[in-house]
Amino acid sequence: MKDNKNIIIELKNVSKHYEQTYAVEDFNLYVKKGEFITFLGPSGCGKTTTLRMIAGFELPTSGEILLNGKDISTLPPYERPVNTVFQRYALFPHLDVYDNIAFGLKLKKVDDGNGRMRKLTTKEISEKVRGALKIVDLEEYEDRDISTLSGGQQQRIAIARAIVNEPEILLLDEPLGALDLKMRKDMQLELKEMHKKLGITFIYVTHDQEEALTLSDTVVVMKDGMIQQIGTPEGIYNEPANAFVADFIGQSNIYSGTVIDKLKVRFLGHIFDALDEFDKNEKVDVVVRPEDVKIVPPGEGMVNGRLVSKIFKGIHYEYLLMVGRSEVVIQDTRNLDIDKEVGIIIEPDGIHIMKKELTANVYDDAYIDKNNNVVISDCAFPCDVTQLVPGSALDSEGYVIGPDGAKYDFTDADVKATIGLDQIEILDNVDEGTAQGNVVSLIYKGDHYMLTVRTEEDEDFVLDTEYTYDEGDRVGIRVKPEHIGLTLKGEAGKYVKK
Repeated sequence: MKDNKNIIIELKNVSKHYEQTYAVEDFNLYVKKGEFITFLGPSGCGKTTTLRMIAGFELPTSGEILLNGKDISTLPPYERPVNTVFQRYALFPHLDVYDNIAFGLKLKKVDDGNGRMRKLTTKEISEKVRGALKIVDLEEYEDRDISTLSGGQQQRIAIARAIVNEPEILLLDEPLGALDLKMRKDMQLELKEMHKKLGITFIYVTHDQEEALTLSDTVVVMKDGMIQQIGTPEGIYNEPANAFVADFIGQSNIYSGTVIDKLKVRFLGHIFDALDEFDKNEKVDVVVRPEDVKIVPPGEGMVNGRLVSKIFKGIHYEYLLMVGRSEVVIQDTRNLDIDKEVGIIIEPDGIHIMKKELTANVYDDAYIDKNNNVVISDCAFPCDVTQLVPGSALDSEGYVIGPDGAKYDFTDADVKATIGLDQIEILDNVDEGTAQGNVVSLIYKGDHYMLTVRTEEDEDFVLDTEYTYDEGDRVGIRVKPEHIGLTLKGEAGKYVKK
């Protein structure tokens, strides 16, 4: 429940765009005092841009940023009670540890109690520096040169320099990104401890799911500049809002399923009991975490399959089970033989059902060109325009002839174009495609991938394919004319040729 007295910062309908590209779109979030909140998402999702708008390094294109209820959207960074720690520590190499931390304090002015501003005394600065060093566990390092410190120690000095000014909010932009794995793990624990000691608000940016789950009170999952889900680490892991979140947070088995009846869902060729209620016959996405699949002898489970691979992961084995053409990833502590048939049991509380975000590509701003192609994102796709007039046909000149003999010219007609996910062909030879773009996301769904291909005009084509691609791959796409559904906007009569 939202408690306005306990909210330190709030973003209302915040957007940031550069020319035609939205880095952040319609962002709404409130952060409680003392909270550790993390922006999590892949590179380019807008998390750092959002952090920079809170810091004042970027101004929002629209919307408001409120600090303790006051709009600070246009306030310069130095007037905000906020400090930022970056991935590149930005320490001064010519200054020792003490002077790096004290740098901002020497410039700071405080009220002397009589309405006048004064600089801090040497004694006050020393006390604050030593206090900050104590919090980051580097009390004996005052006189050390920056170049003699390890990466983890330099990051702690950067944090000490940020907290010494006693900000209300500490912003951390991928602060552990330059550290090796072991040092990252150690620093995660130290950051969590620092947050407890300081009691101030931490807003953290990372693309590392494990880091977000380890550190945060609240996680904000982002994609393409938009919030996908806000929740506790446990809530987001156990109850992902969509296939993207399920795929991005932890390891998941994701399947396309159908709701057969109340609390009954079919996937992997079997009808399972479930806890999530959806409409009968609704197409859904189903998430099953690997640890929620139990291996039993063949014939004793709900579904039989063949174990085809095994990897030792330290505390468990990771198995790959093939059920027909579908893959099931399973975590089990037992050392089982592979290339054998087994059964599996998935209990209702291990099955999470989600509404399908997308069942077809729908383009509301398409139009028909003079050659009877439908233009989507500046790309002209051959299509069947006769579907705009039931019972019609094309004549030799390309006009649509209605059943009553009326002649239609649909040039420049505004239409809605619909293309199914399984009706887009992906091509390795880019030049053979009607449109070209880059793969910007892919989600494995048991027996196929759901890919998003983004054109240079920032139009997305989402498709299902059995073939494997990597993010960033340049591909072509093609659609057969009969696979493009068209709906005319407005009355067909206005396009009758006199």
